[in-house]
Amino acid sequence: MSFPRLTVAAALLAATALPGHAETVLDYGPRPYYLIDRMTDGPLKEKLTACMGQTPSRSDFSIGHRGAPLMFPEHTVESNVAAARMGAGILECDVTFTKDKELVCRHAQNDLHTTTDILLTDLAATCITPFTPASGDTPATAECRTSEITLAEFRTLKPKMDAADATATTPETYQGGIAPFRTDLYTHGAQSLTHAESIELFRSLGAKFTPELKSPSVEMPFDGFTQADYAQKLIDEYKAAGIPPGDVFAQSFDLADILYWIQNEPEFGAQAVYLDDRYEAETEVEGLIDPMDPATFKPTMQELADMGVRYIAPPTWMLVTVEDGRILPSPYAQEAKAAGLKIITWTLERSGPLATGGGWYFQSIKDVTDNDGVYFELLDVLAQDVGVEGVFSDWPATVTYYANCMGL
Repeated sequence: MSFPRLTVAAALLAATALPGHAETVLDYGPRPYYLIDRMTDGPLKEKLTACMGQTPSRSDFSIGHRGAPLMFPEHTVESNVAAARMGAGILECDVTFTKDKELVCRHAQNDLHTTTDILLTDLAATCITPFTPASGDTPATAECRTSEITLAEFRTLKPKMDAADATATTPETYQGGIAPFRTDLYTHGAQSLTHAESIELFRSLGAKFTPELKSPSVEMPFDGFTQADYAQKLIDEYKAAGIPPGDVFAQSFDLADILYWIQNEPEFGAQAVYLDDRYEAETEVEGLIDPMDPATFKPTMQELADMGVRYIAPPTWMLVTVEDGRILPSPYAQEAKAAGLKIITWTLERSGPLATGGGWYFQSIKDVTDNDGVYFELLDVLAQDVGVEGVFSDWPATVTYYANCMGL
């Protein structure tokens, strides 16, 4: 079932009997308690244990990362409703555009082959790279873009958990998240969103907004649609909906987008969030950096602040290091705070079990990451020592529980 533009929230309330946000019952679920049980004994565990009887409340410190994709297809109504019910005070729509230049919520312009059933529909013919089965050591491949289909066509696709089987020899097995044993649980009736519909839905849930302008997979301008047009259209949809600029935290990995908003939409630009991926990307403007060595920072934190940047958002591992077995703020975090930058970070609950070092998001503290309780240990350092403004999570209940307990 698809909904007309700007009526998705009303349709959702009618179809699911979801109460208005003022009446919505917030619930942590069992996971925060599971993580506390596994923590090393000490003052933090005692503090979090003492909060087990607290009443959940919404917190802007808790940010839904594409909703709650640990269990629900990302960027769907269901994923965002789940995040709101876990107390996330801010919800995210990653923004990209369709062939007819309509803005939709999608993590990337070219991820339809892993996040929808497109390969099983007639729209598979629009894919930039048709499905190619695995052969020997060569993995299966496909690439399907929103910019190759219209909004009306986008609405016909069924969202699914982000997954693909590189060993697949058929489209059905490649799109591994739609096997019969998962279809009803994860994809049956899940509803995708346009950006404008996400605004209506998030407002109905009592949440604030953090849209991310995704880097296009196509050369810009696209059919006359420039990067500036794209950045402006995102802001225009909040203005059309009457959303106060103070409730919007527009994001981009491209510093040029942040500077565009600062210069052309200063009320929104004041809260624009520079997503920092300089650990892997180097351009003429933004240099490759080592978060443990301020001498590599290009631009420096102070230069970013002088440009008008107020919020910076690196991944969690860039903000912390280990000394004498203790998790401490990294030089990156210290330099950002010294320049007066506000920090948001990503992404908690995206790493699976932490018994063997925690993987990518825990790489700078892998030597002290040996149990799932380290989720809360890291979160405590980020909040109390680094002083972050908010934390993205794939399962916001964990961050909400901590924020409520600590009065954030």
